[in-house]
Amino acid sequence: MLPLSEFPPVPLTLEGSALLHQFFRFDWKAWRSLDADESKLIVASAIETLTGLERANSNAPIQTALFSELGHKGDLILVHFRDSLEALNQVELDLAQTELYDYLTPVHSYVSVVELGLYESSRKTYEAASKFDQHTPEWDAEVASSLERGASAMAPRLYPSVPEAKYLCFYPMDRKRGEQVNWYTVPFAERQRMMHEHGLIGRRYGDRVKQIISGSIGMDDWEWGVDLFAEDPVVFKKLIYEMRFDEVSAVYALFGQFYIGVRLPIEKLDSWLHGKL
Repeated sequence: MLPLSEFPPVPLTLEGSALLHQFFRFDWKAWRSLDADESKLIVASAIETLTGLERANSNAPIQTALFSELGHKGDLILVHFRDSLEALNQVELDLAQTELYDYLTPVHSYVSVVELGLYESSRKTYEAASKFDQHTPEWDAEVASSLERGASAMAPRLYPSVPEAKYLCFYPMDRKRGEQVNWYTVPFAERQRMMHEHGLIGRRYGDRVKQIISGSIGMDDWEWGVDLFAEDPVVFKKLIYEMRFDEVSAVYALFGQFYIGVRLPIEKLDSWLHGKL
């Protein structure tokens, strides 16, 4: 059996849907200056565009969701799940063509891809490939075959629809890589142990929170984005608070800003624009 010390230091991952989070501030003053007929036409057009982005048809999975954002950071959040970065870029272009977009100011965005970390199965895969020299064509083929089997089995998790929960919590995060504390210099076995214990906490909340982790190394300013969806927003506090006592978070995690929103059904956009959820 291949000693863990001889494993490649990078755990294997599976990637799926491309994600785009958009955060906007709304120009309420300019909007209130419009006459009723003009604003009605703008809203109808925006709803038509957003409905088309939401899902391909009434039976298709939800690909775009709209949220009314709480706090000073912005007014609206749009979350998009697509099959490629090109498709996400097209979403941006489609939205920019609407007249409603003239009243939206982007204040933040986040680009990432759904990521499943494979600390557990990486060990088995590397052991199976150990009959070949690392990074030879034979070794690469063995690893690729294992990943292909994993991707097929985990397709629903790799290509999820946007959950139909009432509340969203989103935040980015890094693993520390400073001079004294550096996640990337910790031996593979130790990282595997810590990630296993970390995952046990999340699984205890699985019946109340839908969690989607996306990787963003090389795509955005942080290493991962975390989406939490739930019917009760207090559960976000409980889950994240408990996780902060876990070694992975307590010692090795850095967190960015947190964003929270309330689901805004697209057909209720007109009500929102008149000050009602």
